[in-house]
Amino acid sequence: MIGVDWGISRLRAYRIDSDSAILASRSAPKGIMAVPGGDFAAVLESAIGDWLDQESEPILMSGMIGSRQGWVEAPYVLCPAHPRQIAQALAEVRWGRGRRGFICPGLRCRDRHGVPDVMRGEEVQMFGVLDALADLAASAICHPGTHSKHVRVEGGAVASFSTHMTGEVFGVLREHSILGRTMAEGPPDWSAFDEGVARAAQDGGLLHHLFGARTRVLMNEIAPASEADYLSGMLIGHEIESAGDGGPVLVVGAEALVERYQRAFRVRGREARIFNGEVATVKGLRLVHDLAADRAQ
Repeated sequence: MIGVDWGISRLRAYRIDSDSAILASRSAPKGIMAVPGGDFAAVLESAIGDWLDQESEPILMSGMIGSRQGWVEAPYVLCPAHPRQIAQALAEVRWGRGRRGFICPGLRCRDRHGVPDVMRGEEVQMFGVLDALADLAASAICHPGTHSKHVRVEGGAVASFSTHMTGEVFGVLREHSILGRTMAEGPPDWSAFDEGVARAAQDGGLLHHLFGARTRVLMNEIAPASEADYLSGMLIGHEIESAGDGGPVLVVGAEALVERYQRAFRVRGREARIFNGEVATVKGLRLVHDLAADRAQ
């Protein structure tokens, strides 16, 4: 089968065998915001056209390609959501050579106060790590990123999740706040990062803690080259404090971020295991594809 993870900034395509192994992969800076005139069919043809003679099955896509700014707007499935429900709610697109394509829906839920939350793209990864989650005897998944997701899985279904704008807030504070004025470039300072994680567990609240990133530099307690890591640890620490329950967690995503989050969880005394995000995506696409094929028979 051909699976496509199509986000805001990049398109990633995979040829996947029946055991979820990657036979071939391609990546291009052709995210949904970089498609001239919204001609997604032409971009897809350009990316994987030569694969089509080797794969006859419909193409399965996930990510922001199913958003309002994408090819078609795929629905949001209400949590708790099982992979089978994703397979039943695929949005169909037709394109060149008479080929059919399907786009995975996103997920939606509400927090305990009734405020809505959504994810699109991460749900496929969540379903790709169900076996690893069972091996860890855990029900919690963390997906770090610009907008990090903390997911609760029950009975093989995504029961609920929460989104945290940690990565985006870090970027804004570093580039557009007074905190960035005292920062300097330097190698990672894991000691400063750990201090930031620990600070998040203290009282005073995030807004007060943030200003301390500046004053500790002014008082020569943290070097300017270490301030970014201290701030990163503090923001991630506040994130996991608000989202966690103290149990083991599976951290899914890109290498640099998952290692940072794994460290933060361990500073807070939680067991954390890493799972490669690309592998999770491929396994999730394969699972949804097979469930959809079973339904069609």
